[in-house]
Amino acid sequence: MRKGQQREMARWRWLLADQLGPHFLDDDAQRVLLVESRTLFAARPVHRQKAHLILSALRHRAAELGDRARLVRADTFRTALTDLGEPAEVVHPSSRAALAFARTVDGLAVLPPRGFVTDRADFAAWADTRRGRLRMADFYRYARDRHDVLRDLPAPAGRSRRRPPTDVPPPPPIVEDDIDAAVRRDLDRWQAEGIRFVGRDAPRRYPATHAEAQARLAHFLDHRLSAYADSEGVLSDADGLLAHSVLSSSFNLGLLDPEPAIRAAERAGRAGTAPAAAVHRFVRGLFGWREFLWQLYWYFDPRFRGADWLAATRPLPEWFDRLDADAVEARCLADVLAGVRDTGWAHQTARLTVLANYGLQRGWRAAELADWFRRSFVDGTDWVMNATVIGMSQYADLARIDTRPWAFDGGHLDRIGDHCGGCRYEPKQVLGDDACPYTGGFEAFLHRNRERLAGDPRLAADLAARTDPQRRDAVLAQEEKRADEAP
Repeated sequence: MRKGQQREMARWRWLLADQLGPHFLDDDAQRVLLVESRTLFAARPVHRQKAHLILSALRHRAAELGDRARLVRADTFRTALTDLGEPAEVVHPSSRAALAFARTVDGLAVLPPRGFVTDRADFAAWADTRRGRLRMADFYRYARDRHDVLRDLPAPAGRSRRRPPTDVPPPPPIVEDDIDAAVRRDLDRWQAEGIRFVGRDAPRRYPATHAEAQARLAHFLDHRLSAYADSEGVLSDADGLLAHSVLSSSFNLGLLDPEPAIRAAERAGRAGTAPAAAVHRFVRGLFGWREFLWQLYWYFDPRFRGADWLAATRPLPEWFDRLDADAVEARCLADVLAGVRDTGWAHQTARLTVLANYGLQRGWRAAELADWFRRSFVDGTDWVMNATVIGMSQYADLARIDTRPWAFDGGHLDRIGDHCGGCRYEPKQVLGDDACPYTGGFEAFLHRNRERLAGDPRLAADLAARTDPQRRDAVLAQEEKRADEAP
């Protein structure tokens, strides 16, 4: 073996907190550096359960690796790397800030990304031919063809809406251990010393090890995938999980590699244990949206040029920032916000149509809302939230991600969910004390942004029906008064 090869093998592999699965290592002899930095949790308040999950995952990985791993508790990553005193390498980080930092550390080599199927150079070559019009559906067709995914399992034509099942087996529970107990003690001490968290503490709900994540994935494929398509676009006040996999934090911590999960779903479709619609929906989310968002994060300039395009200048109100669901009377918002407070998670329909939609209607600053999602969700990351919140839900990137803003009134929420029946607000009412905040908010959003949205054919009817100046002034005055209050 040449000296250069020996030198490369001798390097420490620094595993970041979102690189904790086996696919981030090359062999069973590699030395591993893991770093805990309390400073990261002191910078901005994150959800208590997210902090617990990150620390638990780091410590469980160190325990799994045994003598091969060195777990360092340091004020900063730079301190930990300097004290290491030996050459090290790191897999391409998942944020621009982390990558920029890694490139400033002497002796730290940056390896290509892992945990995604599509190569960045391949995506760039495809995107360069699109003349700025990048759509997930187009990328998904390209990627499926390039990687031979679902070629022999045709997608069903159209979608038949069915009531989502109520008897879906719950995922296997997480059993906490001594590592979790130590994490909880440390977080309690940090809080007593002044580090602030949001949300409530609770027994750990999400996998912190590859084995736990694999067990959750296997259970989903065997027991929940078959009903997955029936949960699309549905809100329920009875079951916040429906048939969702709840595996996003496991993929984003690097505990699961997406390609084996995609192939396993394909096998379920071929074997007939899951309908084609469910398999396609799962694969579209994992291999379509997830890959697309990751690639967009690196392909585009980091600034969103249209960040203030939809008159979004209000700061997030305090009740929303601190997850104060008890202050909210609108049932859908109270239910979803309470779920975030208590679990650090909500499914995508709830995120887009209830949480992000509410912020869009009120003109909250898109960057602040994206930061809130990053901090409040156990699966929150820069590369996901930049695109889905700033670009998609808040329509702040001049239609790079989607072709229309994700704005919906109370009537839409009534059609897809079951919260409106017991709510004090009327979903069809625009003005008055009983007016649904989503219905009045939607109309105020249209009035504030009429000129900007005039070219959208899908909003043309909504805009044409709302031209009465007296009604416009009344709606704007009402929603201005309501803007910062919990609804």
